[in-house]
Amino acid sequence: MSEQPPVIFEPEQTPATAVVIILHGLGASAHDFDPLIPALSLPADLAVRFVSPHAPVLPVTVNNGMAMPAWYDITSMALEREIDEDQLRDSAKRIQRLIDEQIASGIDSRRIVLAGFSQGGAVAYEAALTYPEPLAGVLAMSTYFATAESIDTDAANRDTPIEIHHGTQDPIVDETLAQRAAQRLTDMGYDVEYRTWPMAHTISADQVPAIREWLLARLGQ
Repeated sequence: MSEQPPVIFEPEQTPATAVVIILHGLGASAHDFDPLIPALSLPADLAVRFVSPHAPVLPVTVNNGMAMPAWYDITSMALEREIDEDQLRDSAKRIQRLIDEQIASGIDSRRIVLAGFSQGGAVAYEAALTYPEPLAGVLAMSTYFATAESIDTDAANRDTPIEIHHGTQDPIVDETLAQRAAQRLTDMGYDVEYRTWPMAHTISADQVPAIREWLLARLGQ
């Protein structure tokens, strides 16, 4: 089955000079971020292209084998998730090919941000930290570091800033997993910022200004 083309929002006034690739969560759609992009109200002269790919449709064990958009299979929802790491890495390689395409179109890798929500965030960690060119940053939302003990990082992104956002009332991905990710990444030498909101497994209106501020800091240079 061929991949669906990603959802792309181009800057309105000038050709793109920066890119945010943003990955959705389990059972969701690339269109889930359609309302977020205008809500960020980024300056026109920042010239940001948003690219949101669709996950493949896979059977998901914890959902009784039901086929749905998923970056990888989850076989246990215990606090320490049990997942199909090969599928996660395949998804990460797909995202890296998407980064390659953006670079080939003329975008400097250092002006590409990789963001992800939930499952998408786990893929974003793997894709960004193993990518052989420096990126502008990683935004990990309501997620966990699924390959923390097996990832083979690339030195090119050793100094890439990582922003972690999580809800203190998240019933799907317990905040403990985000805290562990932050600690593990810090121990590995990464520059990590950790922020929380009193929210469930979602992106809240209160969170949007913080995302905007962080993107401006990463791409407004």
